[in-house]
Amino acid sequence: MSKLLYIESAPLKSRSHTIAVYRAFEQAYRAAHPSDEIEMLDLWQMSLPPFDEQTIEAKFAVLRKNEFTPQQLERWQAVRNVSRHFNAADKYVFGVPMWNFGVPYVLKHYIDVVTLPGENWTWSPASGYGTLLSGKKALAIYASANLHAEVGAGAEDFQKPFMRRWLQFIGIERVEEITVAPTLSDPATLQGLRAEAIRAATELALHF
Repeated sequence: MSKLLYIESAPLKSRSHTIAVYRAFEQAYRAAHPSDEIEMLDLWQMSLPPFDEQTIEAKFAVLRKNEFTPQQLERWQAVRNVSRHFNAADKYVFGVPMWNFGVPYVLKHYIDVVTLPGENWTWSPASGYGTLLSGKKALAIYASANLHAEVGAGAEDFQKPFMRRWLQFIGIERVEEITVAPTLSDPATLQGLRAEAIRAATELALHF
């Protein structure tokens, strides 16, 4: 039995393209993997610990192998609990609408909280960065109002490159992507784009 963690960052809910695609994926996934556990995190309903001065100092205490102050220890335990919950999953699905060419701030906050040294990545002067998560897979479901270049001098899409680099940084190399874009298309075109994304999600769910 595997655990799939779905992380939702779209606030529009009934009007969200990423949520609609995920629901089709989930229905097919449950049919294909009836013994697997699925958990949903709605980041708009979560109360995440702050990544504030004390937390940052605690992070560098880990990297420098220093002792925590009591305040730093309290902050570190709070973020470590969230990180370990994230790390415990076997598979991940992220619903990621584009906001200002990047990701929603609630998702960035969550990523900052869960991405911790000693939990899912390491660093040393001798060997540099290392990963601690392996054997896991992820699906990123994207939506954006327009199509933007991801590379080159005129690159404006920082949504997909950010998610890819972060997942690679913590050791998740097997990443699938489904995109609904441009969502500012005329209604008929948008309906077709969304239907194609739902078809791809349903097919992927069978062997994810």
